[in-house]
Amino acid sequence: MKYFKFLITLGFLSLLFSCGSDDDICENGEGTPRMKFSFLNAESGKEKTVDSLYVAVDYGSGKVQLGGQAKITSRIIPLRVDNSPYTDIYFRTANKGAESKVRVNYTTKASYVSPGCGIKINYENLNAVLDPVTTATPVKGIQAGQNFIENEDKTNLYLLF
Repeated sequence: MKYFKFLITLGFLSLLFSCGSDDDICENGEGTPRMKFSFLNAESGKEKTVDSLYVAVDYGSGKVQLGGQAKITSRIIPLRVDNSPYTDIYFRTANKGAESKVRVNYTTKASYVSPGCGIKINYENLNAVLDPVTTATPVKGIQAGQNFIENEDKTNLYLLF
């Protein structure tokens, strides 16, 4: 019985001291940054609060609904992390309403961060194109912001409502 207690204690202590370091989790914002969209009034060009906004993104295997938010002035949306040179993003102001398609084009550059975070994708040379078929509803136009994604602080694209 002494040996059994000794083995249990030894096993517990070895589990306790073999835990990973702080590098196991990517929590310092070192991961792949997302794209920030802000909203402007189409007539005045001033910042606008959108009453409700529903977003869907095509990550290569069909549209994924990201849900809706109410009373917002900006939205952060993740882009594709595969080797695709673009991401299609769909915006609507009503849950079942008409949607506008925005294609965001970019070049990607991968960089190694750490064992916990893995590889970070940096997006450069951003430009966006509003689908001409959907220009009437609900997004009336787009305006460029910062043309690279370094972090999630700066606005990369302004949507005109």
